[in-house]
Amino acid sequence: MGSVPFDTELLEELTETSGVPGYEDRVRELVVEELEDSVDRVRTDAMGNVVGTLEGESEYSVAVAAHMDEIGFMVRNVRGEDGEFGFVELDALGGWDARVLKAQRVTIHTDDGDVPGVIGSPPPHTLDEEEREKTPEVEDVAVDVGLPYEEADERISRGDLVTMDQTTERVGETITGKALDDRVCLFAMLEAARRLEAPDATIHFCATVQEEVGLRGANALGVDVDPDLAVALDVTVANDLPGFDDGDHVTALGEGTAIKLKDSSVITNPKVHRRMRAVAEERDIDHQLEILPAGGTDTAGFQNTAGAKPVGAISVPTRYLHTVTETAHVDDVAATIDLLEAFLETEDGDHEYAL
Repeated sequence: MGSVPFDTELLEELTETSGVPGYEDRVRELVVEELEDSVDRVRTDAMGNVVGTLEGESEYSVAVAAHMDEIGFMVRNVRGEDGEFGFVELDALGGWDARVLKAQRVTIHTDDGDVPGVIGSPPPHTLDEEEREKTPEVEDVAVDVGLPYEEADERISRGDLVTMDQTTERVGETITGKALDDRVCLFAMLEAARRLEAPDATIHFCATVQEEVGLRGANALGVDVDPDLAVALDVTVANDLPGFDDGDHVTALGEGTAIKLKDSSVITNPKVHRRMRAVAEERDIDHQLEILPAGGTDTAGFQNTAGAKPVGAISVPTRYLHTVTETAHVDDVAATIDLLEAFLETEDGDHEYAL
């Protein structure tokens, strides 16, 4: 395997750290620590968003956004009876495909420490045909914590948070693990902030909360930061897999960073995405164009919350989204960092984005 042109240790720490919507505390601590060495000032708000500001030569401002939260769960019940084992029932935080949950390890985060557990999966040969073909829902799964009901009920409470237990690994030319959505883009933003020096525009690096449950942090920052231009970073679908036609790939791993044209929440400003493409071509940065038929990002959160704003988006092509083995190509991650840095250092407020 070749060398990776960025700090994989930070990426691993970001992806393996837990932070579901509304409870991004552990991730936020890492982000603040990283930004403090790269920007002029850092602040947080009442929702938990982080904004690191790098002062430019002009009052023209650009917001760059990547979200901190990952899909996860909240405990809704501890089920069982005295003398039996206890099982934990879950409520989803974000969009899960329950088919991928069976036989996965999880961590329950309680006030008194983390409790490990396993989402149970009965052996298939013990199920009848109807049970085998049933499409499960999150409400159907239960976490086995290996404890008697009395002890499980004492240690685990309604409202405790649950995340998947997964390490981040290098697999060939890719990185795989949980929460690449959107920690790989959070990482790209932090790397670009580290590299930028004396930009013409003032740059607000925004680590947002609660994206997975409705772009809520970005909606708030659209008003509070009120930038002249906003650029969001998120992962996007890469269905470059057996069983999919070329037209259904959306993006392909190893073909470069993706410049978003549209998703189901936003149509990016044509002048912004054309300038992104021009910068990528001028700097010889591998890139592809993204047309995502379903799914939304923080881009939409900034587009009209404080009046009409020009917006653009850069995406990291990622396979197996919203699972515990999300996978991205290391070269695409590097290209995303390069394009973001190049775009920001050439943004001086003289580009006309009005349509």
